[in-house]
Order: sequence, then structure tokens, then C-alpha cells
Amino acid sequence: MRKITKEMVKNFELYLYEEEKSGNTIEKYLRDIRFFKEWLNGRELEKSVVLEYKRELCGKYAPASVNSILSSLNALFAFLGWHEFKVKTLKIQRQIFASSEKELTKAEYERLLMAAKNKKNEKLYYLMQTIASCGIRISELSAITTLAVKTGQATINCKGKIRQIFLPKALCKMLKEYIKRNNIKSGSVFVSRTGQPLNRSNVWKMLKNLCESAKVSKDKVFPHNFRHLFARTFYSLQKDIVRLADILGHSSVNTTRLYTMETGIVHQKQLQKLGLLRC
Repeated sequence: MRKITKEMVKNFELYLYEEEKSGNTIEKYLRDIRFFKEWLNGRELEKSVVLEYKRELCGKYAPASVNSILSSLNALFAFLGWHEFKVKTLKIQRQIFASSEKELTKAEYERLLMAAKNKKNEKLYYLMQTIASCGIRISELSAITTLAVKTGQATINCKGKIRQIFLPKALCKMLKEYIKRNNIKSGSVFVSRTGQPLNRSNVWKMLKNLCESAKVSKDKVFPHNFRHLFARTFYSLQKDIVRLADILGHSSVNTTRLYTMETGIVHQKQLQKLGLLRC
């Protein structure tokens, strides 16, 4: 009789830590497993049951989300040696165009900055510019320290990979003034009222409060979209996807391609410029 127990999940969590998975990855794996365990409601584990869960997921979530959840479950099954319960992920054709409904444009970015400035939220004002001009992940924001601002370089340690990023001189100048005004002696530049580095949840709430006044859809306003804006802007100027992958900390340029995809609207405009039609 196969059932997922609390002890199994705890041992799997310890295994993930020993494998040096990131905190966000571990949290995500465990969340997916908890939901599956609750859905089982004490039922014995069988391949048919896992396939049933897969079908339910397909009816509720986008294919990419379904595959993400299945990957979490397959990782647990592999850890437990229950390989017979592993299921195949969905085959998804490579996406060609980005969704214009979720792509943050430069004009919208400028409106968000203006909204933060009008609300006198200088922390958010400089935070958005830091992510957008450096291309960092929100989880890497804590690496923007007073020392990094002073030297113009930050050391990023993410997912077991260490990389150096450069901070634009104009950004360093702004942040130095911000640091001085707020009497920040050392450590992370962007901290909460308790002095802890801001996390994804903190920033998310701050950003959502800007949407209405900036007249930008809430679907477009989340920390990672500023990283995407950096990637598209950099690629439009440099056309060097390999270098961009290094800057973003991607192991594969295939991941980077997702960041540089244009919308279908942009593609249509480019087709008009080919000059291959005669009326």
C-alpha cells in the first residue's frame, strides 16, 4: 500500500536542501506535493490515480503550469523510488510570439515610475529602475548592497551559480543619494521597515498599488516583467543573445529566447516592411 506520509515529504525537503535547490524552488515543490496529498484525501497511490490528477490539472491550468506541477510530483516519486507512478509531461510547441497582454512596454514602465514619484515612494521608484537597468531577479535584489553601489558591481549567487553584474553609473549616482538620505550604513539598499531585505511579496504589494494611477494593467505589473523589459531592450540594441544569457544568468540560450520574443503585433509591422507585396 503506497501513501505519501508527512515523514516522506520531510525527508524529500531535506533532500532538496542537500541538493542545494533554491528556497523558492523548494517551496514550490512542497506546495505542489501538499496540494496533491490533500487531493488524494487518504487514497492509496496508483498510476491511474496520478493520471486522473493530471487530467484535472489540464482542465484548470495552462499547459506550462501543468508540466511544472507534474515535475514536482515526478521528482518526489523519483526520490521515493516509485518510478512506476511517474507521468509524462505535456508536449508544448515552442512559443513564437510573446503575449502583448502581459508584456510591459517601455511607455508603461515610464508611467509606473511617474506614479511612484507622484506618490513620493522613492524606494519603489529606485527599486524598479534597479531591476530594469540591471536585469536581476527579484530574489537577487538583496545583492544590491551599499558596497555594490560604491564599487559599481554586485556579486549574484543564485541556484548555485555565481556571476558578477555591473550597475550603470547613473544608477549608482541615484542610489548613493538615496542611501545618504535614508542613512543606510551597510547591507542591502532596499529593506523593509524592520530592516530585512525586501522579498517578492513586499515588492508585489507595492507595485499593485501603482497600477490604477499609472493606468497599467495589473497583469503586466510584477517584478519579473522589469527583467523581461531589460532583456528585450538589451537585445534590441546588441543582438547578442549569448551575451545576454550570461548577463541574465541563464544556463541555456533557449531560456533567454523566451525573454526576447516579440509580440505578434510587432511581427506584423515587420512583415509590412519587407516590401514583397504589390497591389
